Amino acid sequence: MLPLCRGLGAVLLCLVATACTLPSGAALQSDVLRPQGSETPTFQVVEVTRARVPELVRWPVTGWSGRYHWPQAGRGPDSSVIRSGDRIDLSIWDSQENSLLATPDARLTSVPTMTVTSSGAIFMPYVGEVVVGGMSTDEARTHVQSALADIAPTAQVQLAVVPGRNNTVDMVSGVGAPGRYPLDSRNTRILSVLAEAGGIDADLRHPLVVLQRDGHRFEARAETLLRDPARNVLLRGGDQVVVIEDDRSFNALGAAGTQKVIHFEKESMTAMEAVSAMGGLSAARADPKGLLILRDFPAEALRAQPGPQMAQVVFSLDLSAADGLFAARAFPIHPGDTVLATESPVTRVQTILGLFGTVVGIGATANNLSD
Repeated sequence: MLPLCRGLGAVLLCLVATACTLPSGAALQSDVLRPQGSETPTFQVVEVTRARVPELVRWPVTGWSGRYHWPQAGRGPDSSVIRSGDRIDLSIWDSQENSLLATPDARLTSVPTMTVTSSGAIFMPYVGEVVVGGMSTDEARTHVQSALADIAPTAQVQLAVVPGRNNTVDMVSGVGAPGRYPLDSRNTRILSVLAEAGGIDADLRHPLVVLQRDGHRFEARAETLLRDPARNVLLRGGDQVVVIEDDRSFNALGAAGTQKVIHFEKESMTAMEAVSAMGGLSAARADPKGLLILRDFPAEALRAQPGPQMAQVVFSLDLSAADGLFAARAFPIHPGDTVLATESPVTRVQTILGLFGTVVGIGATANNLSD
């Protein structure tokens, strides 16, 4: 019996001596931050408190611009406007004898389809160029009829417009029926055209609506577009709309409900929302005092005031206190961040005790067998 006890004691001493090398599911906060205490630290550690959050949110944003830019909504006239590239179909009725535009047997004359030039004009027989660009259909009809007054004072004109490239929008992808859609009026809004194109593809994860206009790119999350009437902007001729997946994400690691790449569930996420998206902290393993957020800053961010002192920063939050909980509700997560839920030191102690209990059980069994 005595040799067995001595053996168990030796095993226990060995377990205690090697506790730091026992396998664990996540890193300890002290292990992660240990290099910060060296003479030449390679990263900066920042404690996130409620008092520091207002300063920290002014640091340079990483991973994206910081917010999605979207044009302001307005209201335009309900009538459409003729633009260059539109096609004009004219029908002319003229009851005048010896008319230049009609014959006695056919008082109706259809003019071959004309394309509005870059200067906004169409060419009319016997009249020459007639500017109709920028006019509504009714205004253009009246203007053409007036231009014919010298050669056909009794003529009546019917005018139809087929929108060209500058009076249509392209629904490129991410909708039920991609294609080119005419603008019915200058009051046509993006939600109307999205609906006409079959709506947003239901298979897209966190869809992002991208509007390309005059060389500029505007973006809005689909749920924001649907929720906020001010985002339902007017479309202009030549606009292109693309619906894609919002690919912003952060890495979730450690003693949490899940360890994976998590995509942003909305336009911006806080540290508290990130913990929720991770499935929360593991009650049996996690250290609530050691939620770490690892972030890389570009070189130019080091010159910003306020801003980081080093390119790599570890933000530390203590979720065991109210101050840390309030800070986590306001501290933003950036795309590309790594959110690490560190493991509690108690977990390793429990592991040691569990191993010791196993050894004792084996020893007791062996002792019983020897008896």
